[in-house]
Amino acid sequence: MFNLGSMLNLGSTEPVIGSASTIVECSASELFKYIGENLFQNYPKWSPEVKELEKITAGPVQFGTIGRQVRVDQGRRSESRFKISDFTPEKRLTFSGVSDPYRCSYELQAGDLDNSTELIFTFELLELLVIMRPFEGLVRASIKDGVTRTVQNIKRLVETEKLKHE
Repeated sequence: MFNLGSMLNLGSTEPVIGSASTIVECSASELFKYIGENLFQNYPKWSPEVKELEKITAGPVQFGTIGRQVRVDQGRRSESRFKISDFTPEKRLTFSGVSDPYRCSYELQAGDLDNSTELIFTFELLELLVIMRPFEGLVRASIKDGVTRTVQNIKRLVETEKLKHE
């Protein structure tokens, strides 16, 4: 048996991945508190494309927490549910689309100094819809720009917030 879709290149299970990193002048615990514990307060600040954000499960953000977001990316509105699939304090926050094939991962690595942390953000579009295949290059470029903007926004917001409290 053959797969006509793969013969015609109608869809792909190859992920489109973008990653960027930066050094943030704060401890890993402070950075994790901002992006992990306070995800639902701060996510729209570093990702202004997020127009609505709602925590669906009760209690603090943790492994298994489910949320809903409405985004407007380049004029296109989308709504998705996501689930926290890795919540390791001071190390990693990952959430994945429940019905949409994406994954966002924020990895923290303590720097050489006590007060700096490397933030590595990776966005994975786990499957590219058939209709989007002709635009794969644009999708890749958009993801690359988005991950770079995300780490720069987090850095700016966290460091500005920290200065206010010093």
